[in-house]
Amino acid sequence: MSTWKEKLRRTVTVEPVIFLYMTGTFIVTPAYQQMIITKVCHELLKNDTICSNPEPHKDNEEVQIKASYILLFFNVTLSLVSIPPAILLGSWSDRAGRRMVMAFPSLLSLLSGGLLLAIDLLDINVYWTMMAAALAGLTGGHVSVFLSCFSYLADLTMGSNSSRTLRMAVAESMIFVGGMVGFLLGGYLEQDYGLEAAFGAYIGCHVLALSYIVLWLRDPVMTKNTFTVTYKEDTVEEDAQVDHSRLFILKYAKLSFKAVFKRRPGQDRLKLHFLILCTFINNLVAVGDQSILLLYLKYEPREFTTALFGVFNAARMLLLGFGLLGLFPLLMRCTKEMTLAKLSAVFRAASYVLLAFSNNTEMVFLAAVVGAPAGISQAVIRSVSSAIVGPDEQGAMFSFSASVEATCILIGSTIFNGLYPLTLPTFPGMPYIIMAGFMLIVLILLQWISEMPTTLPRLVL
Repeated sequence: MSTWKEKLRRTVTVEPVIFLYMTGTFIVTPAYQQMIITKVCHELLKNDTICSNPEPHKDNEEVQIKASYILLFFNVTLSLVSIPPAILLGSWSDRAGRRMVMAFPSLLSLLSGGLLLAIDLLDINVYWTMMAAALAGLTGGHVSVFLSCFSYLADLTMGSNSSRTLRMAVAESMIFVGGMVGFLLGGYLEQDYGLEAAFGAYIGCHVLALSYIVLWLRDPVMTKNTFTVTYKEDTVEEDAQVDHSRLFILKYAKLSFKAVFKRRPGQDRLKLHFLILCTFINNLVAVGDQSILLLYLKYEPREFTTALFGVFNAARMLLLGFGLLGLFPLLMRCTKEMTLAKLSAVFRAASYVLLAFSNNTEMVFLAAVVGAPAGISQAVIRSVSSAIVGPDEQGAMFSFSASVEATCILIGSTIFNGLYPLTLPTFPGMPYIIMAGFMLIVLILLQWISEMPTTLPRLVL
């Protein structure tokens, strides 16, 4: 029985953690966006009849502009607070284990969810949502979950690149499966039971995630052995600094930068830098998309209801999950992973162009169908990045990559939440044209990476 349990533990690992965290995230994102829109409406129009109805109304341009800027401040707060822990926690997890880093974001998300619930139930100023954003970002938020989970999988699949790519694709798909469940459940809860039910479900997801991490997950045995060997030199060199907390923290930041900028055989260092740049652009576009999507789809002529918005997001996430769980393993038998990553970038760009010119419900849903393979590129990028660095650098590399993702929240929100109100009177879909342009840059970088010579595989004993 114990052998069966250990095999199951190696098969089902971090996937439920990502699923629960992202389900909670996609439940709460439209909920706090709708809460901000409603509170801004009450402040500007002072009309309970109009503002209690979440559907569009003739005066919503002024409400949309102010709500867009508040959402920008929310995302800026989340990003600025997330960056320092994202830099530090990956390197620390290389030594202390992955589970603690996985658990920290859910712990503070419980506090953040409680504050959002209080803001909704009580007559509290909308700007208190910034405090909720700060609490969610204090331990790195979703980027810390990603860096710890993907480092865990890199430890578990060390020495098997093909297995690693598929395992990371499955884990990446949990983002979209969680998104589908989150948007469906969130839309249903908001429409039938109100925003407080959505915030309660968000809190419940993090309680389940914490329980799973504590009761089921175990750090891979090989990871612990690697920690012992790898950090002997660092311990000797910096023995005098460990007693000082500030220098001790700087040590982990230094390890993250060292993993990314150290000399490597052939062109591996340049390849790693390009891969991290691709990660930055992918996340920049994803943040921009989620920042303005609710505002964009509720504006005329699309005029989505809250329920239809949830259905659309659920359908899009379902298609993205299918692209990773069904389409990707099948295509891996026929062609190379980098070719699939480039095709994924092309389809994602095409879906954004279609969304920009959508003027009815059918075109919006067609954009989701076209973008079904869009998640493949980031799964390949994570796998190739982890194959370049050594076993002792997985957490440090993913930590640097996660800090880059955290900056995307700040930069993406600044660009797209700032641009959307400016283009609203003329061409509201212009931000999505710019997103498509960013995806063409990713395509160029992936082509450049695929033409770089590969070095000999690392021998793993």
